[in-house]
Amino acid sequence: MIYSMTAYARKETKGDWGTAVWEIRSVNQRYLETFFRLPEQFRGLEPSLRERFRKRLARGKVECHLRFESKTAAGSDLIINETLAGQVVDAAKKIMTITGEESRINPFQVMQWQGVMETPEQDMDAINKDLLAGFNDALTDFIEARASEGENMKALIVQRLDAITDEVVKVRARMPEILQWQRDRLLGKFEEAKIELDESRVEQELIVLAQKSDVAEELDRLDSHVKEANSILKKGGACGRRLDFMMQEFNRESNTLASKSISTDITASGVELKVLIEQMREQIQNIE
Repeated sequence: MIYSMTAYARKETKGDWGTAVWEIRSVNQRYLETFFRLPEQFRGLEPSLRERFRKRLARGKVECHLRFESKTAAGSDLIINETLAGQVVDAAKKIMTITGEESRINPFQVMQWQGVMETPEQDMDAINKDLLAGFNDALTDFIEARASEGENMKALIVQRLDAITDEVVKVRARMPEILQWQRDRLLGKFEEAKIELDESRVEQELIVLAQKSDVAEELDRLDSHVKEANSILKKGGACGRRLDFMMQEFNRESNTLASKSISTDITASGVELKVLIEQMREQIQNIE
């Protein structure tokens, strides 16, 4: 299976404690990087989440966001810590006595003092367990999205590899005709210039010229690269880096082929190869 580094997943989890929504998104990145946006009370989950990402992903810049809405926050009775509230009021009165400034104590300010207003305690272990289960579901959906997109990329790459093979076949079929044309043109120029050369010397020059313009080795290597790239795609997994290396090899052979070109047909094939290689490279940049 081929996996894309670009994907998105969303999973909602509900329980007696309230509602939680996990969102995971990623883009391409050379290595695996994970970023979390979690409510403060769930920061302790981060190491476990990071490890779960590490076990199932190899590359990509991944952002994970948790939105949490507690049922108590939505509307159960608040608990007043009367002892603490009384201490806050007494402290405020003492401060007024010391400063000599008297004013009405604002009850809302007392309520805002940390710990004065409390909500019923929740079973955080149970909540964390449910949240992690929801995260696992979101991660599974996320990986399936990466796989689906990856298979689409694979199909596009295979199409380009087939097109490269077609270009190789075309060039290989044309080469004998092109080499013969080159030979006839050179001999014709000798005749026009009325240059008499030793026959063996002419043959040697023609052999050297043919060797310089012979692209059989480059065509063989392109065939070999196509087979290797298909093999990598078939094997699957985290193969983006290997495929990226193969694109460098493809480029090297296409550049050599273009530099040896002695006909417009070969030049056109060289250009087409570069276009196909670049199209593959753009896709491979997003493969894990």
